Amino acid sequence: MDLHERQQFDFLLHTAVERFVARVEERHRGAETALALWNEDSNQAILRDFVDAIFDDFLLTSVDGACFILRSLKSKPCAEAPAEDETIETYLIRLAKSHFSELLGKKSHEALQQHSSYQSI
Repeated sequence: MDLHERQQFDFLLHTAVERFVARVEERHRGAETALALWNEDSNQAILRDFVDAIFDDFLLTSVDGACFILRSLKSKPCAEAPAEDETIETYLIRLAKSHFSELLGKKSHEALQQHSSYQSI
């Protein structure tokens, strides 16, 4: 991956984390409450919907967009197989969203922990 592509991916991830954390904190009225409720199913649904919106906003819902994400995350193991009648395009987009969602969730959890510790000072 070229340096400029890495910078674009880092910008995308940073922007996504910032927006998602702001949304979750607003929804749960603060970082501490959001962190306490992090593993609820409703937050996972919000994360899925948010990733769908980010992919649409950044024009990543295509084979090229999915490959950009997957090239950025190329060292992650892949345990997901394509469905029987799934096209390559659909599979790549689903795979990219899944891996990006996992990374976004981890980074957002870290950000919520930081925000929560800052609020308690």
